[in-house]
Amino acid sequence: MVARVLSTNISDRNGTKKRPVPAITIAQHGVMGDAHAGPGLRQVSFLSRELIEKFARQSGKTYGWGDFAENVTTAGLDLREIAIPDRLRIAEAEMEVTQIGKACHGSGCAIFQEAGACIMPKEGVFCRVIQGGVVKPGDTITHEKTPLRMRVITLSDRASRGEYEDLSGPAICRSLDALFGGRRYRVEIQRTVIPDDAVRLKEEVLTSCASGVSAIFSTGGTGIGPKDITTDVVQPLLDKQLPGLMEYVRLKHADRNPAVLLSRSIAGVRGQTLIFALPGSPKAVAEYMEVIESVLIHAFAMVRGDAH
Repeated sequence: MVARVLSTNISDRNGTKKRPVPAITIAQHGVMGDAHAGPGLRQVSFLSRELIEKFARQSGKTYGWGDFAENVTTAGLDLREIAIPDRLRIAEAEMEVTQIGKACHGSGCAIFQEAGACIMPKEGVFCRVIQGGVVKPGDTITHEKTPLRMRVITLSDRASRGEYEDLSGPAICRSLDALFGGRRYRVEIQRTVIPDDAVRLKEEVLTSCASGVSAIFSTGGTGIGPKDITTDVVQPLLDKQLPGLMEYVRLKHADRNPAVLLSRSIAGVRGQTLIFALPGSPKAVAEYMEVIESVLIHAFAMVRGDAH
């Protein structure tokens, strides 16, 4: 079945049902004339006819399009297959999926008061606007699966020659898999092993940033040895540094292992790419990733300008 727009809906106030209108105009910050328009992650909302009808059967009630405060009611689009940061295109409009579900307003929500439950907190799809346009019932919806791409780079002469197995790179990958595995994210991780070569590392970082990679994790070369060049290469490439992350990890583990204070691990941003230069041991990787995981999703929103 071709995915299409079944209804376009707006409301004057938050926490209320939306009313169907002949068309909506999607602008920079959402649907013009709609109470939910504004900066942030949830500029345009979607809910499918199929999920509404299922909820109606379970609740024994009848619902109209817009009753769950969705801007766009869809038909033939399986919202359960949508993940962050997929793209939805309707006519000239293009939107990026930024959130699945939301906090329930409970007694402050008209739908919740009427039905005693609501499907938007679990099933609603929310997007930010990439490109505006006019959207109307009958328009075709194109769902583009768009992975959140990340790059893991291990620096090691011996591992690059196959003399021993790279353990720290896979440790980062497992940490990322665990973080995103239970969430509605579409993640693609590419891993590579290179020698302790400054020119090669710089090329890898610049190429990854230029291709739109969301995050780069390097491991190895952050100490004070003669071949520890990672920090010296990465630091000049950063537009902004994030010293708090790495300083916190070093101080957190210094009492138990004073040697961590000799680490020159750094974090920062180049364009919209987060960059983390981590030590080379799996144990150190685990210590650093535990802290990075706690802020990574919020950091992705911040570099896009979506966090407030």
